[in-house]
Amino acid sequence: MDFDMGDGVAGLRTRLRELIRTEVPEDYLGAFTDDPADLEAAQRFCRLLAEQGLLCMAWPEEWGGRGASPWEQTAVREEMWAHHEPRGAQYMGVNWVGPTIMRHGTPEQQRQHLPAIARGEVIWCQGFSEPNAGSDLASLQTAARRDGDGWRVSGQKIWTSYATMAQWCFLLCRTSSEAKKQRGLSIFLVPMTAPGIEVRPIRAMMGPHHLNEVFLDDVWVTEADALGPIGEGWTVVQEVLSFERVGIARYARCERLLQWAPVALGDQWEALPEELRGSWARMLVRARRARLLAYRVVDMQNRGRVHPGDAAAYRIAVTRLDQESAEVLMEIVGGADTSGEDASRFRRAVEDHWRYSVSATVASGSIEMQRILMSRSLLAAR
Repeated sequence: MDFDMGDGVAGLRTRLRELIRTEVPEDYLGAFTDDPADLEAAQRFCRLLAEQGLLCMAWPEEWGGRGASPWEQTAVREEMWAHHEPRGAQYMGVNWVGPTIMRHGTPEQQRQHLPAIARGEVIWCQGFSEPNAGSDLASLQTAARRDGDGWRVSGQKIWTSYATMAQWCFLLCRTSSEAKKQRGLSIFLVPMTAPGIEVRPIRAMMGPHHLNEVFLDDVWVTEADALGPIGEGWTVVQEVLSFERVGIARYARCERLLQWAPVALGDQWEALPEELRGSWARMLVRARRARLLAYRVVDMQNRGRVHPGDAAAYRIAVTRLDQESAEVLMEIVGGADTSGEDASRFRRAVEDHWRYSVSATVASGSIEMQRILMSRSLLAAR
């Protein structure tokens, strides 16, 4: 099989790396730190990508894209994640909120939301998980009750990334009680400034903005805010999760950090225990495996036939890679002299990677639920 994406994609990677080198601070480790300058750097870089037609490359031209191939967009995704995501929270709008609105939104919703995402001007958050409905998302209890020509939404969401800075929320709630819990769910596109919404940050070692509680108290929504038919939100969510999970190219960051290790350590590399260097090599192999699983899902998305089992297989591989590569990298820096400039930057990047990896097998759907999805898919195919 030929996995060469072509000269065009190779040239695009070179261009993106040069932009990152010249426009992103050298010590940048993500937008969501205690330093507001990091978020501003991400927002500025995101606008620059949009101006150069690089933010939403694979989108249709009518919505601010360039009609590029999904493989060009994959290259953008990989380079961004490899370099600590200098787009900040924009990947959410680019990777799945925008494409979902294209597929299921009304013309009015498309005109309202897609140009703003394509310009890098708006941040979205995802109102999915609840205190008693995380991995088993269909058990959510946030309810929308009919009130005249609209609904009143009340409930609580948790672990909502970027809720403190987002302008819009992709909100999943229950609009009717059905015997089967997946039925009766609906999606609303809700402004975070709507009366009745309260956000409470949750302190965590990953830094600000990542974890929040969102409380909804009689938040008013109308038919115009509904994405897709009322009561059929679960069908849309399944599609969303496939886009979201492959859209986070964690393997690219793992691979970059692993390849950086012998460069950063220099002469110290050969002094590492042979067993540790063997673990490092195995992690590189697994990074390539996760990459190829991601490419399989991208290809299936392009063909319009994504299966939950394929997205789940990728998710299992990449989250385990995230955690196990982080442990190997921490062991590498733990026994090395990292006082030099490049080695010091490498150590900080590894420590940041480790902090994020702790939650990898829980965030965006636990690994246990992914195994159930994959098992069901395999049994259904028999």
